[in-house]
Amino acid sequence: MQTRNKMMDDISQLMTNAMGVAQGAKDEAENGVKALMDRWLADRDFVTREEFDAVRAMAQKAREENEALKARLDALEKS
Repeated sequence: MQTRNKMMDDISQLMTNAMGVAQGAKDEAENGVKALMDRWLADRDFVTREEFDAVRAMAQKAREENEALKARLDALEKS
């Protein structure tokens, strides 16, 4: 028959609790760093990927319209 040692149970519980505290500290540190990076990026006026893609699409459309207008102008100048 195996007997349970109170001291070993206490150490086991202490280690389990320490791992929980360590995981909580890790999560807290990750959240703090993420918040710090978000604030730093916001202060730098960086654009989001969505904003960049929208402006790029507008620029592409403007280029295409400019080429079409140039072609029309060249055709009008030839006639």
